[in-house]
Amino acid sequence: MKLIETRETDRSVRWRLLLASATMLFVELALIRWAGANVVHLSYFSNFILLGSFLGIGIGFLIPAARGQWLKRWAPVPLALLVILVREFPVQVRQSSDQVIYFTTVKTTGLPEWVTLPAIFLLTAVIMAAIGKITADLFRRLRSLDAYRYDLLGSLSGSVSFALLSWLRAPSVVWGVLAAAALLILGGRRNTLRYGIPLTAMVAALLVETTTAGISWSPYYKVQLTPLTSTTQGYRISANGVPHQSIAPLPVLMQKNSPYRQAYDQTPGNPHKRVLVIGAGNGNDIAVALAHGAEHVDAVEIDPRLQQIGAQLHPARPYDDPRVHVHINDGRAFLERTSTKYDLVVLALPDSLTLVAGASNLRLESYLFTQQALEAARDHLAPHGAFAMYNYYRKSWLVDRFAGSLDDIYGHAPCMTTFSKNAAVLVAGMTATDQSCDQIWQPSGAVPAAASDDHPFPYLLHRDIPTLYLGALGAILLVTLLAVRLTGVRIRSTVRYTDMFLMGAAFMLLETKNVIGFALYFGTTWLVNALVFIGVLLAVLAAVEVRRRLQRVNQLLLQLLLFGTLAVAWLVPAHAVLSLPFAGRLAAAIALAFAPIFCANLIFSDRLALAPNPTSAFGANLLGALTGGALEYLALVTGYQALLLVVALLYLGACVAMRFAGRGPGVPSPLVPDETVALNSR
Repeated sequence: MKLIETRETDRSVRWRLLLASATMLFVELALIRWAGANVVHLSYFSNFILLGSFLGIGIGFLIPAARGQWLKRWAPVPLALLVILVREFPVQVRQSSDQVIYFTTVKTTGLPEWVTLPAIFLLTAVIMAAIGKITADLFRRLRSLDAYRYDLLGSLSGSVSFALLSWLRAPSVVWGVLAAAALLILGGRRNTLRYGIPLTAMVAALLVETTTAGISWSPYYKVQLTPLTSTTQGYRISANGVPHQSIAPLPVLMQKNSPYRQAYDQTPGNPHKRVLVIGAGNGNDIAVALAHGAEHVDAVEIDPRLQQIGAQLHPARPYDDPRVHVHINDGRAFLERTSTKYDLVVLALPDSLTLVAGASNLRLESYLFTQQALEAARDHLAPHGAFAMYNYYRKSWLVDRFAGSLDDIYGHAPCMTTFSKNAAVLVAGMTATDQSCDQIWQPSGAVPAAASDDHPFPYLLHRDIPTLYLGALGAILLVTLLAVRLTGVRIRSTVRYTDMFLMGAAFMLLETKNVIGFALYFGTTWLVNALVFIGVLLAVLAAVEVRRRLQRVNQLLLQLLLFGTLAVAWLVPAHAVLSLPFAGRLAAAIALAFAPIFCANLIFSDRLALAPNPTSAFGANLLGALTGGALEYLALVTGYQALLLVVALLYLGACVAMRFAGRGPGVPSPLVPDETVALNSR
C-alpha cells in the first residue's frame, strides 16, 4: 500500500513539475512579447526581459527549500503589478544615439524611463523567481535526471503552446487567462483567494487592452488600426505603439513627388512587367506597380496580419488582382528560394520594430540589408532590370552605407532622391544607362563598411558595443549580484558549480548562434524561430533520455566530440550552407546546430546526475545563461561566427572546473541525496 501511495505521489509531483515548467516558459515568452508591444524600445531590447527572467528563475532555484515560501504564496502579485503598471503608465522611451538607429517617431510619455525600465526588470525577476521557486521545490522531490526530464517536457509544452497562440494570433487576454489558470492550479486550494484576486485584476487589464477599438495581434506585433481623418480615405497602422504604415488611395500614391513612383520614373526604359515587392505590407507598392502596367507581381510580406489588413481595407484592392501572388515569408528567404528574374525589385520600407528572438540583437529585416542580400537581389534581375530601396533612414551615414553597397555591386552610383523627415529613395539599374537620375548619390562623408551575413547590423555605425548597451548590461549584472546576495543565497555553496555556470553561459551563446543561423538559412519568421527553440529542447531532451539509460558515460569522449562538432560548425562558412538546395541546406543546418547541443547536454546531464544539490546546480546554470545573454553583445564587435570561439572557451573552462570539482572523467557516480531519499521511500 505504501509503495502504491509513493508511486501516486511521484506521479502527481511529475505532472505538477511539468505544469510549473510549462507555466514558467509560457509566462517568460508572453512577457517578452507583451512588454515589448507596450513599452517602446523593449521591442529592440527583448533580451532585457529575457535576462530578468533568467535572474529570477536562477534565484528561485538557488533559494533553499526551507526559505522563500512567501514567494510562492504571493506569486501572482508581481505579475498583476507589472501588467497594471504598463497599462496605466504606457511609456515611449526616446533613445537618441549616434552609434545605433532605432525606428521610432513617438514622444516620451508616461513615467520617466529610469523609473519604468528598472521597475519592469525587477518585477520580471520577482515574477520568474516566484514561479522558479514553485518549480524548484517540485524539482527537489524527484531524482535529478527524472526532474530535469519533466522540466524539459514542461518547457517544450510551454513553447509549443505559445507558438500555437502566435499562429492563431490570439489576443493578450487569452495569454493571461491561460497563465492565470495554470497558476491557480499550482497555488492549490489554500491559495485560491490569495491568487484569485491579483490574477483577476491582471486578466481584467488585458481584457481592456484586447477590447480597445482597432487592436489586434500578429505573430510579431500588437497592431493598432486608426482611420486617418473623416475626409481622407485611408488608415494609419501602428505596430507596438509606433506609427508603422499608412494606407493611402492610389491618386495620393501616384502624385508626382511620391516616393512610391520614383523607381518607375527613374527607369523609363524598363518594361516593369515582372516586379518583386519585398515588404508588401498593406499593398501601397503593389497598387503602384499594377498602375505602371505590371503583369506579374510577387508580393512578399513577413507579417500575415499586415497583409490581411491591406487585403481588407486598401481602396485600390491590390491583393484582389489576379496578377498579384502573395508570399507570407521573409524577404531574404524568398530570394534564396526563387529562380524568377524580375524587371524591378523593390525593398519597400522594410523597417521592423522588433527583434528576431529574445536572445539576439538581430532585427527581422537585418538580413535584407547585408552585402550578400543586395547581391542576391541583383542576381534576380533581368537584363536591363533595376533595384530600388527606400525608407526614412534617419542618418546620412546609413544612406551612404546602402548607396555605397549598391555602387560596389552595380559598378556605378545609384540615383538618390531625398524627401522630408530624412526619407530617401535609391535606384540602381543593371547598367548606368538603365537608370535616369535627377541626382546621383554622392557620399556625405566617409562611407561606412557594408553589413554582412556574419555581422548583420546595418543600423550600427561602427563595430563596437554602444554605451547605451554597456550601461544597461552593467546595471543588470550589478543587480544580479545584489539580488543573489540579498536573497540569502550562499555564494560559497555555489562556487563548486562553477562548471555548471560556465556551461549555462556557453549554452546560451550556442542557442543564440543557432537561432541566428536558421534565420539566415530559412528566414526570420516567427515560425522558423519557434521551430528552432523547439528543436533545441528536443535535442536537450534526447541527451537526457540517452543519459538516463546509461550507467555511466565517458566524459573525455563526450568532451572531444563536443569540441569536434564546434570546430566543424566554425569551419563551415554560411555561404556554403546557403548554396545547397533546400533539403541539403536543412540537413546541414540541423547537423551543424544540434550536434554540439546534443553533446553539450550529455555532459550537462551527467554532471547534474552527480551533483550533491541538483537544484543549486541548476540555479547556477541559469545564472550562467544570464551571463551568456550579456556576452551575446560581443557579436556587435566580432560577428556571430566568432561566438563559437567564445562558446568553446567557456566549455573548456567548464571542463577544467569540472575536474577541480572532483567530477571529471573516470570519477564514479555517487548516489546523490535526492536519489537516496527517492530510493528509500520505495
